[in-house]
Amino acid sequence: MNSQRNNCQFSLLLVDDDANILAALKRVFMGQPYVLQTAGDGNKALEHMEKAHFHVALVDLKMPGIDGLELLRHIREKHPDTNVILLTAHGGVKEAVSAMKSGALDFIEKPFSPEALRSRIARLYEIWRLKEENRRLKAEMSFQFGFDRLVGNAPSMLKLKQMIVHTAPSDASILIQGETGTGKELVARAIHHHSPQSEGPFIPVDCAAISAAVIESELFGHVKGAFTGAHAPTMGLIRTAGGGTLFLDEVGELPMGIQAKLLRTLQERQVRPVGSARTYKVKIRIVAATNRDLEAEVTKGRFREDLLYRLNVVLLTVPPLRERREDISLLARHFLSHFGNDVSPVRSLSMEALNRIEHYSWPGNVRELENLLRRGVALGMQSELGIEDLPSPFSNRSDDFDPNGTPRAEDDTLSAWEKAAIRNALRKSGGKRRPAARMLKIGEATLYRKIKTHDL
Repeated sequence: MNSQRNNCQFSLLLVDDDANILAALKRVFMGQPYVLQTAGDGNKALEHMEKAHFHVALVDLKMPGIDGLELLRHIREKHPDTNVILLTAHGGVKEAVSAMKSGALDFIEKPFSPEALRSRIARLYEIWRLKEENRRLKAEMSFQFGFDRLVGNAPSMLKLKQMIVHTAPSDASILIQGETGTGKELVARAIHHHSPQSEGPFIPVDCAAISAAVIESELFGHVKGAFTGAHAPTMGLIRTAGGGTLFLDEVGELPMGIQAKLLRTLQERQVRPVGSARTYKVKIRIVAATNRDLEAEVTKGRFREDLLYRLNVVLLTVPPLRERREDISLLARHFLSHFGNDVSPVRSLSMEALNRIEHYSWPGNVRELENLLRRGVALGMQSELGIEDLPSPFSNRSDDFDPNGTPRAEDDTLSAWEKAAIRNALRKSGGKRRPAARMLKIGEATLYRKIKTHDL
């Protein structure tokens, strides 16, 4: 079976130390619409379950080594979504009944009737099939309004939305790549909306905004007295996201030590708070986002390769706004409608203003367009925003700048070239001021002042 968890087919794990019984069980289910896997002992069964998800496990009660009861305990602890049915001889009925109190779904006595066994599994399959059908219909029905904030009909955006609907029902970790301002958090929220975890919490974590000194406590929680100022215990954001989705934005900014602890949490599905010897089980969906090339960061020794593999089971790429210009007018109408109010008269854009923004390079992507129109609604005095209502470079003459925001050859003023250099550096850095300042060989504070001066 594929090592990636797959909910698209009903899967059945058969566990018995008797090869003849295993062969008989396979014959019972031959021709049924199930994915079958067999294991001759408890250890092999656990190996299979680490690699793939099983909807039902048929487990022999009496086995050498890890017996059926111990295997049941392992499955309930690490794979609680798997239904366990015990196979037992007549003398083990009392133990099997006791096992049901510990989480087994049912037990079947040996020698079993093939028809009765087939019928029991068929009922579980039918329940699963109906749930999957309901989930599929729900996804199709919610497709249009599940993306109410993820606006865009460009081919690249339609492909992205289809990928979200296709991958959201699984429990695979998803990595979202995209420049700053493209809407990576909106993609993560859409994934959560279409996932089985949609009823649970969506917890966003901006890894770049939390200082290295406190990020461990913020993520994993701490016990009282773990460090100076820890006057009360905290759960941490990972446990807070239990039953839902944890969104790690700008995951490439995590310190290496935190990366190691996060990897351990993902592998073991357990969290150990700072200062505690106790671990807590967590069941969460991990969605991470980055504007960095994490493979390059791995090469430079700034990101763990094993963590990247854990996070990058499915990769989604959010296109920059300059690569889907056909969506700009749609986004503009969306933002004007969203920001419109009884105080502001602004309701639309003039054709000249729309043409100007459609030919801009948008280094800040959708967020920059959003801020531009928020400003326009706040300051506009007419029902229609004109070219004169927009800040530079939009309000400059149309021949002052080329479509990439670079001054035309005839505009040799120092101010124009400085503005173009800053815009170009911000575009290359994905809107991040610190690397942009390094490219320009100026201080970050100086860059910040110049951004204000040029109204960028």
